[in-house]
This record gives sequence, C-alpha cells and structure tokens, in this order.
Amino acid sequence: MKDILQDLINHTSNLGFIDLIKVIGTDTETQVSALSDDKNVIFNGVLKTPQPELIGTFGMPNLSKLKTILSFDDYDEDAKITMTRKNRDGVDTPDSIHFETKAGDFVNDYRLMAKGIVEEKVKVVKYHGTSWNVEFTPSVNSILRLKKQSQANSDEKHFMTKVENGDLKIFFGDVSTHSGNFVFEANVNGTLGKALSWPVQEVVSILSLAGDKTMRILDKGAMEISIDSGLAVYSYLFPAQQK
Repeated sequence: MKDILQDLINHTSNLGFIDLIKVIGTDTETQVSALSDDKNVIFNGVLKTPQPELIGTFGMPNLSKLKTILSFDDYDEDAKITMTRKNRDGVDTPDSIHFETKAGDFVNDYRLMAKGIVEEKVKVVKYHGTSWNVEFTPSVNSILRLKKQSQANSDEKHFMTKVENGDLKIFFGDVSTHSGNFVFEANVNGTLGKALSWPVQEVVSILSLAGDKTMRILDKGAMEISIDSGLAVYSYLFPAQQK
C-alpha cells in the first residue's frame, strides 16, 4: 500500500495547496477527490487497481503528517503498513493507517477522518460529458517555456490563454506592465472565443508532476489537466480566474 499512498501524496500534498483527500472505495473502484485550500482547484482521481484496504468512505486529513511518516526510511519493504478498521453504527469503517517496522520497535498511527465529516468538508462535482473546445498533450518543451515565462514575470499571479491563427498562446502581463507571451501548443484543434485567465503557481506545479498529461480548455471558463501516473489517473479542474 505504500506506493499508492506515496502516489497520492505526490499528486496532492506535494503541490502545496491540498491537505485533505476524500476516499470512496468499493470492491470494484477506488476514487479520491479534494478541493484546494482556496477552493479554486477541484481534484479527482481513480486508482487503476481497486485497493481492498481502502474500501469505505473516509478522509485523509493533514497530508503533510502522512508525507512525513512515509518519508521515514524505517518503513522499508519489510515494514507492516496496514489499515485498522472500526465498527461505527454497524458499518465496518477505516479508522487509521498503522505503520510498524518488522521488529515492531518503531510505530506510527495516522488517524483517518470519519465519513460524515469528510463529506461535509469535501464536496466535489465531476464534469461528465463535457465537450471541450481545445484538447492536447503539452510537450516537455512547452512546459519548460511556461516555467521560464513564469520566472520572468514572477509578479504575475495569472496568465491568459488565447487561440490565435490556430495556435494556443499564453500571455503574461499587459501593455501597462512587463509582459511576455509564447506559443504553448501549435496548430490546436478547436478555437476559443475569448481570452481566459488561470493561476500561474497551481498550473505550473501540476504540469511539473511526472506522468502522461492532457490539457483541456472550455470556452465557458474551465480548464482541466489530467495526469496518468501509472498507478492512477488524476484530474485537476480550474474555473477561469478574474485577473
């Protein structure tokens, strides 16, 4: 289970703006979801292989603590990492994740959040059947150029996307400030009827993650970045921002 937990941490806590995950696990599917701290990023994911240990609905709070525990080299391949469960109102429910070395001489228990509490704190709506205006796979070079422009325009909190002459371009700043722009994806299929703004830090952080990426933009004001990590497929949904 350690590789699954580490993958979840890599795609949430490590970004710096998600510290609580809701898990909905059945014998056929394991789903995860979250909201960023400012509620401007909606996170959803599905593990490629259902995890029997994660059956139930519960929360994983204080992900920075879980990240710290997972980083201990004491919990190597011989360590025991198990889910403890408790009966709540007649329902067998995940209660904590127990970490113990093979010798049993170094132990941690990471407490989980009850279903009722996490369902109140994390209310995530998935997009179903959306017809995106623009969809493409960003190249490594395009992501690198985005990072360079964000460094050159570090005072800008948002960047803007436009489709011009068939190319998706990204713009930083405007005529009254320092500015920069570049072609992020040439010859995209589809068009955008208006310029849309997105948060720089969050987008750059997500695009810096490992895995196969797809970007989608909706003219009505939404962008999705999906990442296939090998263990799961994660989705990050952004509403367009007001600059």
